[in-house]
Amino acid sequence: MELTELKKILQENGIVGAGGAGFPTYAKLDERIETIILNCSECEPLLKLHRQLLKKYAYEITMTLSMMADVMNVKEVIIGVKEEYKDTIMAVKEIIDAFPFVKIALLENSYPMGDEVVLIYETVHKIVRPGSLPLEEGIAVFNVETIFNVYQALEKGNPVTSKLVSVVAEVEEPVTVRVPIGCTIEQVAALAGGATTNRPVYMIGGPMMGSIGSGASLVTKTTNAVLVLPEDHVLVKKKNSNHAIDLNRAASCCCQCQACTDLCPRNALGHPVAPHQFMRAAAWHNFLDLDAFTDTFYCSSCGLCELYACPQGLSPRTLMADFKAGLKKAGVKPLRSEQPMRVHPFREDRKIQEKRLMARTGLSKYDKEAPFTEEPISILHVKILLSQHIGVPAQPIVEVGMKVREGQMIAKPADALSVAVHASIAGTVTQVCNEYIEVQSRKLKGWDSNE
Repeated sequence: MELTELKKILQENGIVGAGGAGFPTYAKLDERIETIILNCSECEPLLKLHRQLLKKYAYEITMTLSMMADVMNVKEVIIGVKEEYKDTIMAVKEIIDAFPFVKIALLENSYPMGDEVVLIYETVHKIVRPGSLPLEEGIAVFNVETIFNVYQALEKGNPVTSKLVSVVAEVEEPVTVRVPIGCTIEQVAALAGGATTNRPVYMIGGPMMGSIGSGASLVTKTTNAVLVLPEDHVLVKKKNSNHAIDLNRAASCCCQCQACTDLCPRNALGHPVAPHQFMRAAAWHNFLDLDAFTDTFYCSSCGLCELYACPQGLSPRTLMADFKAGLKKAGVKPLRSEQPMRVHPFREDRKIQEKRLMARTGLSKYDKEAPFTEEPISILHVKILLSQHIGVPAQPIVEVGMKVREGQMIAKPADALSVAVHASIAGTVTQVCNEYIEVQSRKLKGWDSNE
C-alpha cells in the first residue's frame, strides 16, 4: 500500500485522534517519521478504556502499527504502557515476537504521562520544542483507540461510528462501553446503572482536563469518559468558578511561591511555561511583560498548577486558557522556540504520582474496576456533529427524509484539513444543518423495514 492510499482511507473513514483535540489521523502520516509511539497511558485518572482495548486486541493493534510503519518506512514502533497495567503488558508480550520492529516501553504511573510531549521524552528522550510538532523530531504519537479504528477501516472497511467511553464515579456500576456517536451523555450514564447522587454533574473527558456538560451533551469521536460527580465536589466547584473573581483572588492571594511553575511538567522539560509569572502579570495588568502572556501557548492545560500545586487554591490553568483563547482570537500565533532545551535537574523528584493526585482531588474512592463491554447499544436517535476534530467541518451529502444505513457516509471531507462523518445508526435523516445531522432509528414506530 502507498502512503497516499492509506491517508485517503483514513480520511474517508473519519479517523481522528480518539481523545484530546481530535487531530485528523491522515494528516499525521508522513515519510519523515522515524518513530511511532502508541500511547497507552490513559493520562487522566480513572480512565480505563485504552488499557482494556489493548489487552483485548493486542495482536490486531500491533499488526496495524507494524503495517503503518512499513508504509512509512518507520525505523521503530514503541508501545508506551504504564507498568501497573500488568494484564495489558502480558497480552502484548504474548504476541510481540511476531513484530520485530515493535518494542514495549514501561511507564511510571505519574500525571500527565499521556501528554505527548512528556510521553516522547519518557520513551525516546527527545524534547519537542515549544511551538513545534512531534513530526519535527521524526515522531508520531497515536492513542490505542485511534489505531484500533485504523485496523477496523483497513481490515473490515468500517468507518468510525462509535466511541469507547469509561463511565465512572457516582454511578451504580462503573463500566467501559461502546456507544454510537451522537447519543447523549445522559444515555451513556444510564448504561452504568444511573447516578448515585442527587443533582448529578457530568464531567466529560476526564477529571483534570475535561469540562462540565449536561445530560444533553453529545458523544463525539473524542469523548473518552463521563464522570458523574456530586455538585459539591471540589472539581465541580473549580470548573464552575467565576473567572473574574479568580483573577481578583490572584491579585490579593498569590504569594509568588512558584509551586505552580515548579510542578509544571512542560516547564520541567525546558518549555517557557511559568504560571507564577503569568499570575503576577495578569493580576496586576502588567502588559509590559508580554512573554508571560504569549508563553501561555505552550501550556498543555494539564491542571496540576491549580488542582494540585497551588496552596491558595488559585486558578492559573483556567486564567491562562482564557488569555490563550484571547490571543488566538486576535490572530496571535505561537512562535517556535529556538532556545536550548534543558531538562530541569529536579524533574524526577517533582513528578506527581497518580494516586497522590487522586487523593488530593477527592477521586480515590472512585478508583474502581470499570468492566469492558462491547455489547451493542440500542439508541433510537442521534445528533451527529459535523465538526468533531481540529480543522474544517465535514460537508453534508444527505437530505432530510433520506434513509441511511449504519456506517454510510453522510458528510464528506471539506477541501482542507477535514474528515468524513458517518451515520452511527440506521434510520431516517430528520434534520441537516451546518452544525449537525440528526438520524432517527429504523426501529421507531412507522418505519417500513422493507423500504
